[in-house]
Amino acid sequence: MATGAASDGPETGVLVYDKPAGITSHDAVAAIRRERGGKAGHAGTLDPFATGLLTILLGRATRLQRYLQGLPKTYLATARLGWRSSTGDPEGELTETGLVPDDLEIATGTVVQTVPMTSAVKVGGERLYRKAHRGETVDRPSRQVEIYRAELVGAGGGTARYEIECSSGTYVRTLVETLSDAYCEQLRRIAVGPIGIDRAGTVLSPLEALSFLPRIEISDEEADRIGHGQTLPFESGRVVPGPESARARSAGQEAGDPVALANAGTLIAVASCGHDIVKAEVVMEPRA
Repeated sequence: MATGAASDGPETGVLVYDKPAGITSHDAVAAIRRERGGKAGHAGTLDPFATGLLTILLGRATRLQRYLQGLPKTYLATARLGWRSSTGDPEGELTETGLVPDDLEIATGTVVQTVPMTSAVKVGGERLYRKAHRGETVDRPSRQVEIYRAELVGAGGGTARYEIECSSGTYVRTLVETLSDAYCEQLRRIAVGPIGIDRAGTVLSPLEALSFLPRIEISDEEADRIGHGQTLPFESGRVVPGPESARARSAGQEAGDPVALANAGTLIAVASCGHDIVKAEVVMEPRA
């Protein structure tokens, strides 16, 4: 390809990382950065008590955060019934009530959630969890999220276990609290969009990580033009839809929608499609 092969040096890609309980997402990224060298970041935090899939962006792939961060998430959540937690999880002050909910259904569809005091959302220029650690309470923002499914997959021994698929930004522990006397005892993320925890330990290429995006195959000459900051004419017939999914935009490309520009199996750039041009938003293979 005209842009040349990637140079030797720090790895570029998306590491599918299985985060253990007891560390923050920041801790996990810092450890990977020390281990592998180069830039590293993540595309969506997990609470310290939670385990499972953390998408860690390596090298130039840190530029792709915005496209991965908004993907839907899938979790396995265990609710401890007949108990309450001051934080909705096992790290808060726990109180046994003995009142086990009769109805174990978690509502699906559009839900409005109030951001927990233990979240990293900033209010008044400071993260809420810092205020919570000082014992402060403030008015918290609300957000609208989508719960695509919340399947009860097991119950017994004072717990109920769910598989929950939801939009980015959903607080699963807040969902569990809607059962009334219950808190989220365990939480494991098993998927981020099409990326599953079964790929743990794998470094996905940028193109593979963005497989959910529509794609345009471009020539060597076009790759050079994109690498030099130029635009391409938009031809709708060249857009290959991403895989069909109820959660992922996969066809019907509209102005402003992101599209992956690929050449010889390499992601050259992520671009937006105007009515008559394709303009790169993020260039992965710049020209010298």
